[in-house]
Amino acid sequence: QVQLVESGGGLVQTGGSLRLSCTASGIIFSVYAMAWHRQAPGKQRELVASIRVSGSTNYADSVKGRFTISRDNAKNTVYLQMNSLKPEDTAVYYCTIKDTNYWGKGTLVTVSS
Repeated sequence: QVQLVESGGGLVQTGGSLRLSCTASGIIFSVYAMAWHRQAPGKQRELVASIRVSGSTNYADSVKGRFTISRDNAKNTVYLQMNSLKPEDTAVYYCTIKDTNYWGKGTLVTVSS
């Protein structure tokens, strides 16, 4: 079965960095676009970043210039490098196979002010 397992979340101070990882199994990873979503307390889930099979990327305006999504097809893994973190980035971050119902369980990122 399809599994997406996120890691790398934690507590960081404002201005700090974290790198999230998501390893997929049960799929031919290289043929799927992947994405990171997040859900902050009391808010709806939002798309943070996505990466196509070609490697082209898209970002929410709120994270442009600070976050970078990348993928390593040999490791079946997608990454989200998060720099210059702000308290408003605090959320549970989910890895997804783009445009499908496959989601990981999420990893919590907390940015303290």
